[in-house]
Amino acid sequence: MIILGVDPGSRATGYGLVDPSGGDEHLVAADTIRLADTDDHPTRLKQIYDALVDVIDAHGPDEFAVEMPVYGQNPQSMLKLGRAQAAAMMAALNRDLPVAQYTPKEVKKSVTGNGNASKKQVGFMIESILSAREQTFAHDTADALAIALCHGNRDAHDDGDSYTGWASFVDANPDRVSE
Repeated sequence: MIILGVDPGSRATGYGLVDPSGGDEHLVAADTIRLADTDDHPTRLKQIYDALVDVIDAHGPDEFAVEMPVYGQNPQSMLKLGRAQAAAMMAALNRDLPVAQYTPKEVKKSVTGNGNASKKQVGFMIESILSAREQTFAHDTADALAIALCHGNRDAHDDGDSYTGWASFVDANPDRVSE
């Protein structure tokens, strides 16, 4: 089973694919999608969507996990992060992948044992878990790998936030979708 983890951002979006089969987590692929330096936010959202569709088509993951935006000081930044998350989720849903969402604290706790771990601690644990100490991952990429590992460590299908496609999302959330 291959899990695609995504750390959405409006300037850079990290992704990481891991295979937790057999009890050992294996790194499949990981990188950061650097978005165009433009003020046109819809263009950046399309870049996220298109790049993740390409990743999904190239690697054929079985499941998709994404980090949820949490409360921030700047409402405009939160809106942009939420839209980036939506673009990432749509790429997965349009390829019929189940989608799971995790808070940053859940991800950090799953990978490091501490929900308040620093980015450096998360990066160190990712390199250790994936036996990739000779590699250094950008923060966005390390976070995406942590999200994928978090999902692999949990039974995401029982948390109520996992969907097998657009139709299952609509069925589970009729009040959030309008015609």
